[in-house]
Amino acid sequence: MAPDAPRGRGRFITLEGGEGAGKTTLSRALAAELAGAGLPVLRTREPGGAPGAEAVRTLILHQGPWDPVAEAMLHFAARREHVAISLEPALAAGIWVVCDRFADSTLAYQGAGQGLSREVWEQLCDLSLGALRPDLTLVLDLPTERGMGRALSRGDANRYEMQGADFHGRVRAAFLDIAAREPGRCAVLDAVRPAGEVLSAALGTLRDRLGAPL
Repeated sequence: MAPDAPRGRGRFITLEGGEGAGKTTLSRALAAELAGAGLPVLRTREPGGAPGAEAVRTLILHQGPWDPVAEAMLHFAARREHVAISLEPALAAGIWVVCDRFADSTLAYQGAGQGLSREVWEQLCDLSLGALRPDLTLVLDLPTERGMGRALSRGDANRYEMQGADFHGRVRAAFLDIAAREPGRCAVLDAVRPAGEVLSAALGTLRDRLGAPL
């Protein structure tokens, strides 16, 4: 039997948004839909997604507070490991990647939330990511109070979830600003809607933007 034809490069889809927006729920559903359509899929998350990055995740979420630059550097250290060990090999092998958070979260949380400058964020992106950028970013948006209510109702809150309404309001505004600046890469989804409707909107965006056979 002849060997399979080599696959092209995979597509890199990131999910962004504040606490309680439903990113994890959507990432599971998207990965299942893509796999059901016969596409190879990797579902992953940040901080994390590789053994070393998962170790840093525990440090980031449950220790601190940190200086904003130091905290961003921790995120990008985990992200670099994720890129090198998991993301780039998967994409090179033709795998579609669905990632719960990526570099936009650092710009929103450490930038708008904690005062990290965009210049430092861009320098860390260039150093850690090389040319890698998402093909599509889905920004899940909902009112801050509603998102925090969802997040805190889960119990075992991490230190980001325990920040006040002002912090999370700045984070929400930052994600919307990112989407407005890069409309070709980003699509905003109304996360107030039921999960099934959010999934339908996301699938439509994947079909329109990436030609996904869904």
